[in-house]
Amino acid sequence: MGIVLSKCLNLIHSTDFEVHRNWLAITHNLPVSQWYYEATSEWTLDYPPFFAWFEYALSHVAKYFDQEMLVIQNLNYSSQATVFFQRLSVIFTDILFVYAAHECCKYVNGKRPGKELLEKPMFVLAVLLLWNFGLLIVDHIHFQYNGFLFGLMLLSVARLFQKRHLEGALLFAVLLHFKHIYIYVAPAYCVYLLRSYCFTANRADGSLKWSSFSFLRITSLGLIVCLVSALSLGPFAVLGQLPQVISRLFPFKRGLCHAYWAPNFWALYNAVDKTLAVVGIKYKFLDPEKIPKASMTGGLVQEFQHTVLPSVTPLATLICTFISILPSVFCLWFKPQGPRGFLQCLILCALSSFMFGWHVHEKAILLAILPLSLLSVESPKRAGIYLILTTTGHFALFPLLFTPPEITTKILLMLLFTVYSFSSLRALFRKEGPLLNWLETIYLIELVPLEIFCEIVFPLTPWNLKFPFIPLLLTSVYCALGITYAWLKLYVSVLTESVTVRQKAE
Repeated sequence: MGIVLSKCLNLIHSTDFEVHRNWLAITHNLPVSQWYYEATSEWTLDYPPFFAWFEYALSHVAKYFDQEMLVIQNLNYSSQATVFFQRLSVIFTDILFVYAAHECCKYVNGKRPGKELLEKPMFVLAVLLLWNFGLLIVDHIHFQYNGFLFGLMLLSVARLFQKRHLEGALLFAVLLHFKHIYIYVAPAYCVYLLRSYCFTANRADGSLKWSSFSFLRITSLGLIVCLVSALSLGPFAVLGQLPQVISRLFPFKRGLCHAYWAPNFWALYNAVDKTLAVVGIKYKFLDPEKIPKASMTGGLVQEFQHTVLPSVTPLATLICTFISILPSVFCLWFKPQGPRGFLQCLILCALSSFMFGWHVHEKAILLAILPLSLLSVESPKRAGIYLILTTTGHFALFPLLFTPPEITTKILLMLLFTVYSFSSLRALFRKEGPLLNWLETIYLIELVPLEIFCEIVFPLTPWNLKFPFIPLLLTSVYCALGITYAWLKLYVSVLTESVTVRQKAE
């Protein structure tokens, strides 16, 4: 908290401050009919309507800090009062995340109780959630409202654990209309609610009893989805603007990858393509004049063509994502394990979408890291996967903070969180043996020399001017290997896990 407050005072800010300042101005000054058409700034409104209304509400508080921030034409306006208000708004809305974390901690309360507070699963989970390094730097240093949104998601998960299914469904429906990236985990919600709520009974062997299907329950869920969608999209449907809203929410012309490749399958795919292109040119297998000029590492968000490997279309990424989540969805349906099985499916859906999605941001890895925290305190196997995914996923966020003051801050914060994660989970499962094998340990240790090379050694070399993208490429590709490994390991663990169905005789 001290570091967060110091950042508030130093008023360091990123591009996302201007993004949200512009959205404050748009929603404050313009009628609803113009929100998704306004394009004075390049940072046009591209979040769902509920988030637009959220910005509208914030704008009526922002005017008491600095009216000038609400002028649409004031591009890149960043007075101290403006940045302070935006920092304060993130801290205030994080109250929901704190409450959601508290609700989630109740789920593990009482399991594997330790003699000391520091060894209690509930306390360990609370720290892993509330002190999450990635969420801290993305929201409170870089700047976004992910804490508030993850609060909605975790609260929805908690309600499903408490068997308050309609509340959980309502919260998730609302969340989707705040930020559509959460559609990644929608399959887990749909299958779980259909399997465990709409069907009310199982046979003795654990298989589904089809006659137990409840039309009342599925009607209730349908009404929730329809009402929330009508409230969010209804005004734009009446205005005939739904196509415009959808085009803003899903801008496929932005290209397969972000300027900094998210550490996923496509980063590895791009790296292989680049390597083959370099080798092909060197040995004269390729004609340099026929190679596409669009660069994948020049810092621009754009469409591009691969040089050697087939270029990837949005439809191809959709198919890959769909195929990758199918095993987890089938497992949730045919091997139901209650809320715990749902949580596993949610994490796998998030990871699969991160691995194969179109134009994925590196920050999307938090969609898997935070819910995996809940499982990490339950078993040593999940704890080991959590440590690999968290360490590599958080390290992949380092390029977000690149100024000299931020470099020291991010390294210190990550060290503190990583040391606590390893030590607390090791203490929790001290009788279970090591959480990582020697290869996994070596892989994670190698992140240290990688950071030293990227931040200290490479800037001093003559390659820095000619190939400025090398540190980003190395970080993305190396972290992609770790995240891919964690995804596969979790998948294998879930699919091979034996399930024992127990029934209580009445």
